[in-house]
Amino acid sequence: MNPESEKLYNLLPALYRIRDAEQGFPLKALCGVLAEEIALLRENLDQLYDDQFIETCADWAAPYIGELIGYRPIHGVTARTVSARAEVANTIAYRRRKGTATVLEQLARDVTGWNARVVEFFQQLATSQYMNHIRLENRVTADLRDWEALERRGTAFNTLAHSVDVRHIEPQKGRYNIPNIGLFLWRLDAFSLTQSPAFSVDAQRFMFSPLGNDVRLFNRPQTEPDITHLADPINVPEPISRRVLDRDLDRLRWPASKESSDDYGEQKSVFVSADNNIDTSADNVHVCDLSDDGASWAHLPKKNEKIAIDPVLGRIAFPAGTVPQNVRVNFYYGFSMAMGGGEYERRKSFLLTGSATVVTQGLQSALASAKAGGIVEIGDSGRYEETPSIAVDVGAKLELRAANEHRPALILSGDLNVELKPGAELTLNGLLIAGGQLRIAAVGNTEERPPVLRLRHCTLVPGLALTRTGDPKAPDQPSLIIDTANATVEIDHCIVGAVRCGRGVTITIKNSILDATELDHVAFANPDNERRAGGILTIVNATIIGKVNSARLELASNTIFLAARSGPDDPWKQVVISEQSQQGCVRFCFLPLNAIVPRRYRCQPDLAVTAADVPKGSLSNAQRKAITLATQARLLPAFTTLCYGQPGYCQLGNYCPKEIRTGAEDESEMGAFHDVFAPQRESNLKIRLQEYLRFGLEADIFYST
Repeated sequence: MNPESEKLYNLLPALYRIRDAEQGFPLKALCGVLAEEIALLRENLDQLYDDQFIETCADWAAPYIGELIGYRPIHGVTARTVSARAEVANTIAYRRRKGTATVLEQLARDVTGWNARVVEFFQQLATSQYMNHIRLENRVTADLRDWEALERRGTAFNTLAHSVDVRHIEPQKGRYNIPNIGLFLWRLDAFSLTQSPAFSVDAQRFMFSPLGNDVRLFNRPQTEPDITHLADPINVPEPISRRVLDRDLDRLRWPASKESSDDYGEQKSVFVSADNNIDTSADNVHVCDLSDDGASWAHLPKKNEKIAIDPVLGRIAFPAGTVPQNVRVNFYYGFSMAMGGGEYERRKSFLLTGSATVVTQGLQSALASAKAGGIVEIGDSGRYEETPSIAVDVGAKLELRAANEHRPALILSGDLNVELKPGAELTLNGLLIAGGQLRIAAVGNTEERPPVLRLRHCTLVPGLALTRTGDPKAPDQPSLIIDTANATVEIDHCIVGAVRCGRGVTITIKNSILDATELDHVAFANPDNERRAGGILTIVNATIIGKVNSARLELASNTIFLAARSGPDDPWKQVVISEQSQQGCVRFCFLPLNAIVPRRYRCQPDLAVTAADVPKGSLSNAQRKAITLATQARLLPAFTTLCYGQPGYCQLGNYCPKEIRTGAEDESEMGAFHDVFAPQRESNLKIRLQEYLRFGLEADIFYST
C-alpha cells in the first residue's frame, strides 16, 4: 500500500476501519484507487508549474514558450535541433550578443551540428593603419618565414592580408570586403581507431591503415572552452600536416614552454606504441616526409636515430637495426558519417541479445562452436589475418559482430565461405573484411525456408584489397557472391564492392554504398554471367557505382545510379536494367535517361529534361537532342572523390547540381549520405542568419571539408 493510500485510509473513523477489516478490506482497496487518481492530479499540477519554464517543460510546451519570444522553428535534423528546448533557452542570451562573431559561430554549431568558424573578412584587408589602434598582426606583405600563415592561406584560419574584393559574397565570389562574413563548416567528422595493429611493410616500415594503404591522419577536435572563444585549428576535425605535428612534438620536448600537446600522445590524435622495449615517447619521435623513393621510402631513419612519422601519408619508419614487435597505433581518420564500421555507437544495430562468446584471437573455434546459434563478439579493434569458414544450422541465428565502439579488420587469404541451411540467419556487424570474397552458399532445400544474411555497419572492401596508393587490387572482382537460388540479404550502413546473386535472391540496400570501383564495371548482376539479371532489388538512400542488371527493381528511392558504358563497343546498351520493368517504382533518384526501370517519379535528369523541353515544332529534332544532352551533362553528380579510403569518399562535391543536392523526397541530398541532411543543416543556418546577422553585413557558407 503506497503512503498516499495509507494516509487517506487513516483519515476514516476507526469504526469504519474495524468493519472494513472484518469484511476483507474492500474500503482500503477503494482508498488505493482514489490515491492513484490523487497522485495523477498532483503530478499534473506539478507539471503545469514546470511547464512555465523552458528547462523543465514538456516537449509539447517548448514551441509555445518559443512563440512568446518570437522563436522561429527549424529542421530537426541534428541532436541539438530535434527539440527546440536548448535553442529557446539560449535565445535571450544569443540576442544580447546579436551580430558578434562568437554568437554566429555558436549558432552555426548548434543548428548544423558541424564544427564551424566565423571569419570577419574586413579584419584580413590590407588597409592603412590607424595610428591610435595599430594592428601588428595585420601586415600587407607576407612573412615568408612564417610557415603556419603560408600553410593556412585561403582557409578559415587565414591571417594573410588581401586587397579589397568588391563582389558580393553570397554567390561565393567575393570574400575580402568590409561587410562580408564567412561561415566555414566542416562536413567531415574524425573517427578514431584505437590500439590497431599497424600494417607491416617490412621490419622497419609500417602503415597506420590496417589495409596497408596511405591514409591522411586527422586531429581529434577539442571542445571549445566557452561561447566567447572562436574556433582554433585544434577545435575542428582537420587533416594534420607535417609541420603542425612537428611543432606539437616540440612542445612536448620543452615542458618549460608551459604549452601542452595537442596531437601526439595516448589520449591525443596520434600515438605509436611497440613492444621489445622501444621508446615511442615524443623525445624519440620526429616528423618527416616518408614519400616513395623508388622501391623504398625517402628519409628512412638510420641506426640510433628517432622514429619517423608522416601524418600526411600515414606512415611510420623505425630506425635501422631496431626490431619492433606488436606495433600498435591510435589515430583518427575523416569520413562523412557513421557507416561501414568504426569506433562509434552502434549498440542499437545489434540483432541478438544475451551472453556472447568474446574473442580477441582465433575466430574459427568460436564460430564452429556457435553453428547452432549464438553471438560471437570480437572484443578489440585488432587485425585478424585468418580465413575462417562459417556454417549455420537449420533455423539457427548466429551474429558475428565487433564489440560496440570497436572496428576489427578481418584480412582474408582466400574467400570467406558461409554455409546457410534452411531458415538459418547470419548477421555480420561492425567488421572490415578485405583480401577475399564473401561467398554465401545454401545447403539443403531452401525454397520454403530461405536463409537470411544481414550486413550491418560492415565494409567489404571494393576491389577486395588496396594497394599502397589506395587503388583496388582486384577492381573487376565482386566482394559478395550469393551462390544459392533463394535467400534474403539485408545491407544497412555498409560499404560493399560489387554483388553477384541469382534471380531468386531478394536484396535490400539502405544507407549504403555499392561500389564496383569504376563506372563501367558491373555493380550488380548474376554470378554466372554479368549480362544476366541478378536478384530482386530494393534500394533506399544509396550510392551505386557501376552497372546494374536486376530481375526486378522493387523500389529505388533517393538513390544515385552512377554508371557508364566503357565505349561504343560496350555490349551494354543500357547500364541500369530491370527485366520486370512493369513492377516496382523508381522515385527521387538519379539514373541515366535510357535506363530500363519501372515507372519513374521525379527522377533526374528526366525532370530537368522535361522542364527544359519546348512544344513540338518550335525546334528541330537535332536542337531538341542538343538540349537533352546539355541538360544531362549539367546534372551529372559531382563527388569529392570516388576512391575508397579517401576522407571525402562518395561525398557530394561543393559544386554538385542543386537538383541532386536537394533532390530527395524530403529535399535532402540523394545518395548514401541522405541521412546527414546537409541541405537542411544549411537551410537552418541561413534562417538563423536572417535574425542574428547585423544590419548591413553579408554572409555566406563555405565548406572546409
